[in-house]
Amino acid sequence: MKTDCCSIIKIILTSLALLWQLLGNLRPVWAQTDTIRLNDKRLMTQVLQPGNKQYLVYFQNVKSKKNLRFWFWLRNIEVGTKNNEKVFTISQNWFGSDSTSFRQVYSVNKVADFAPLYHAETMGGKTKAYNWDTDKITAADTVKDNVAKNFSLDFKQPNFNWNLDIETFEMLPLASGKTFAINFYDAGLEPPMYVLYKVTGDEVLTTLNNDKVDCWKLFTESDYQGKHYTETYWISKKAHEFLKEEDAFDGGYRYKIKLLAAAPDLLKRFVK
Repeated sequence: MKTDCCSIIKIILTSLALLWQLLGNLRPVWAQTDTIRLNDKRLMTQVLQPGNKQYLVYFQNVKSKKNLRFWFWLRNIEVGTKNNEKVFTISQNWFGSDSTSFRQVYSVNKVADFAPLYHAETMGGKTKAYNWDTDKITAADTVKDNVAKNFSLDFKQPNFNWNLDIETFEMLPLASGKTFAINFYDAGLEPPMYVLYKVTGDEVLTTLNNDKVDCWKLFTESDYQGKHYTETYWISKKAHEFLKEEDAFDGGYRYKIKLLAAAPDLLKRFVK
């Protein structure tokens, strides 16, 4: 009987030792996960550069290798004031292959922590506009013919505007081995959710004149409507610039490439 008790005690102690070793191996992984919350002010808003930024966006399907679909994105960032508080105003204009795909987006965020205050999207002549707070988002009743006029959603905690992911990535404190959990929300859609983004390494991109730009590679993956997708972003280490994105989903690929500042300013020429 005594021998059996000793054996049982040894088994328990061995199991506890193995469990402790396993937990010890997991701790460094969890230690590298940074949760990006508004209240913590982890985003480096001082590195977000105002100005007009232009991106070439194109799609390719493996079944139609000789065909590409193109978009041209303009994102203009300005610094202003709202209710005596400094804010970023971000205007987006998306050009597609025809006028029906043209989209305008306008967002207002606090400079202090990038908290969303307002968001509006216009497509096909219809506008959805929202007032955004830390505990809720509601339809903007001052916007005429707002098709989202009956929308309202309470938040359990503050979140970030998922439509401004490019700007958010530029402000992350990126470093080797880090993983970020960001509470994103896409206005008017399903409730906010934490999305994991992992720094998987770095890579030197070659730009015009063979300039070499050292970049962090930021990666995420998930499932949407039963189909798996991956997204990889290249953010320059020195200037915190979003330079490239590559997405893979359902037999297709999407790319976003930041263009030179010398590209024509279509905002001044065509957008009114």
